[in-house]
Amino acid sequence: MRLVGLDRIRDAGEQLAGIARRTPLEHSRVLGEHCGGEVFLKCENLQRTGSFKLRGAYVRLLALDEARRAAGVVAASAGNHAQGVALAASLLGIHATVFMPVRVPLPKLAATKSYGADVRLHGAVLEETLAAAREHAQQTGAEFIHPYDHPDIVAGQGTVGLEILEQLPEVRSIVVPTGGGGLVAGIAAAVKAEHPHVRVLAVQAEQAAAWPVSLAAGKPVRLAEAQTMADGIAVGEPGPVTFAHVAELVDGVLTVSEEALSRALLLCLERAKLVAEPAGVASVAALLEHPEQVRSPTVAVLSGGNIDPLLLLQLIQHGMGSAGRYLSLRVRLPDRPGSLAGLLAKLGELSANVLDIEHSRISGALGLGEVDVEISLETRGPEHRHYVVEELGAAGFTVAAEG
Repeated sequence: MRLVGLDRIRDAGEQLAGIARRTPLEHSRVLGEHCGGEVFLKCENLQRTGSFKLRGAYVRLLALDEARRAAGVVAASAGNHAQGVALAASLLGIHATVFMPVRVPLPKLAATKSYGADVRLHGAVLEETLAAAREHAQQTGAEFIHPYDHPDIVAGQGTVGLEILEQLPEVRSIVVPTGGGGLVAGIAAAVKAEHPHVRVLAVQAEQAAAWPVSLAAGKPVRLAEAQTMADGIAVGEPGPVTFAHVAELVDGVLTVSEEALSRALLLCLERAKLVAEPAGVASVAALLEHPEQVRSPTVAVLSGGNIDPLLLLQLIQHGMGSAGRYLSLRVRLPDRPGSLAGLLAKLGELSANVLDIEHSRISGALGLGEVDVEISLETRGPEHRHYVVEELGAAGFTVAAEG
């Protein structure tokens, strides 16, 4: 298969002038210290529609002739691709029908509608939604816009790579969140054409990692299951177009845990002041878990920032737990007035913030006149957690369990 060339990606860059934003490259001191070098964040979470998807969608739709534009386009997506196609179609005056899963987050549904697309909810999972979109294309003659497996999509996404080279010519490693592979394929095609020494790494969630098994088999392989909080990169099978590019151009595939994704999201919020979705921070998670895999200076692509506020709240809590910022204790106290007040006073001295507390007098392990206090605390990190437990013991409190 003929790979997308640098000239085609440069053409895409010209086509996207005034359409896609040239997203900033932000220095990250905390990630640099962790990796032992310079690290920068390519902020595609600040792109129009909140992700890089507009780039490929616009280039793909722009290439349609008048007859195909008149027939309209159809896409299937749980969020980012839907918004990219919807906005691109609106800008080009093309009617867009977008199929989304029934339980799509409301903010993504509302955003897609706001760009002018005809949104239809179908299917409990994306595979069912995709099948409905393809059927619609066959019945109506609308052009089906694949989320990643098309040369025009790859060329559009490759403009991210061109921008990175312009913003940081000395870059030596680029780390890219990867689902179907359109973004990493495009970036690798752009970067390797001019700087073959630059290391381009794809990142997948451990629980939805189709690329390692596919590359090992020498062909796209479908996963039996893909369950991860990073739904934007939970793609069950690469396509032939992206597979050819990744197999030829990408230097390696890293996988990251759900805990690392949570920690990465929290780090972007707290230290970089950037809102990103779980899929979008997969590159940062890879730096946290595999710092030895990159050479300085490194660019980590934040591929998207479209996250439901309710999920964001859950992930912040999960990330704080993974980072050692929560401590749950069961402390045994004498069941008499003033015991609980003494415990709380001590915790105040130790700068541990009480989040929740509960008395329990019903336990076979309790002696007569004893009570267990289940208490949840917010701490400043693993060292502070350890300090709190040690100081409680030194003060004479019996810590029956901790977590």
